[in-house]
Amino acid sequence: MSDLTWLPRENDLKDHSLFDNKYFGDSAPGIKYELRPIADEAGKTVDGLRAAWIWLNNPAQYNSYTTNMAKGIIAGFQRASSDRSVVAVVFTGVGDKAFCSGGNTVEYASYYAKRPNEYGEYMDLFNAMVDGILNCKKPVICRVNGMRVAGGQELGMAADLAISSDLAIYGQAGPKHGSAPDGGATDFLPWFLSMEDAMYNCISCETWSAYKMKLKGFLTKVVPVLKKDGNWVRNPLVRTDTYVEDGDIVYGEPVAGAAAKKAKELLAQCTTDFTLLDAEVDRLVWKFTNLFPHCLMKSIDGVRAKKKYFWDQMKLPNRHWLAANMNFEAHMGFSAFSTKKLTGEDIIDFVKYRQLQAQGASIDDEFFSAVHPKPKG
Repeated sequence: MSDLTWLPRENDLKDHSLFDNKYFGDSAPGIKYELRPIADEAGKTVDGLRAAWIWLNNPAQYNSYTTNMAKGIIAGFQRASSDRSVVAVVFTGVGDKAFCSGGNTVEYASYYAKRPNEYGEYMDLFNAMVDGILNCKKPVICRVNGMRVAGGQELGMAADLAISSDLAIYGQAGPKHGSAPDGGATDFLPWFLSMEDAMYNCISCETWSAYKMKLKGFLTKVVPVLKKDGNWVRNPLVRTDTYVEDGDIVYGEPVAGAAAKKAKELLAQCTTDFTLLDAEVDRLVWKFTNLFPHCLMKSIDGVRAKKKYFWDQMKLPNRHWLAANMNFEAHMGFSAFSTKKLTGEDIIDFVKYRQLQAQGASIDDEFFSAVHPKPKG
């Protein structure tokens, strides 16, 4: 239709965004908010329709989120949700190493440890991040460009779909470093995995490959991102065949021994290229573009409701426990993690901890000193 005089003028439309640009920027650590034009299958851009890309921009610390970055994520999802031109949101990270490694442990150890009220305020922001993703009135795609662990896995699971680099790894780290994965993992993992797998992934603090997660139905698509001499190379660090080990059928496990050495040599000869990853993201955005928007969001919210039910039941009790724990095991765990360069260790002496606990020892400075890793030399 050539005559568009019946359309309202842009200045006549109300602005429902709550936040200005102060939460976004190119500086690290921070959040980048980008609007990209949507293209059809032939690569031709479509007028007036866009995808909102929300970038975690702290690659030097594996895109761990600081307090200010949490505010930026909240602002980004609210803005994308209220933007009429946005068809879908792409949530991703800067660089080729990590989507997100969780909360910034340096900030945890230096500021939040032994300040439970302050950490409770921080957890209100964290909960608002997850709520912002789950309440976004646009489909949310997690573009997993690298490791998605700890709080990063929790934010990623709040998204609707995930397209992953085959170099990415997935897992939780809380019980190893002084916390519990109560920012969504304990709520979401049983919806993604079997109860046994959810339990083991939650508490083992192991990381699983993208291929293993795809086999378990955790991811929508996994694509290679390595190139050598113009050819795509699958992640050489991971076996992509099914085999039997100790009576179990396994898939997507790390290679070992001589194969691991050879894989690392091949890895060093490759370059990273996200062309296939971005093509899959664009394909999904184009699929969303060609669906009734309100029917699409009703369908998405219907599925989200199952995740939201358990998240909403537990997010406030978990907030209070996580805050109180900053006086206790979190103080020990994050302190050990943040002083690794001095001690060579990022975990406490768990055996000593349990021995002192069995003896009824008080949790005081002497207890802390006894279990904390000692400086090298």
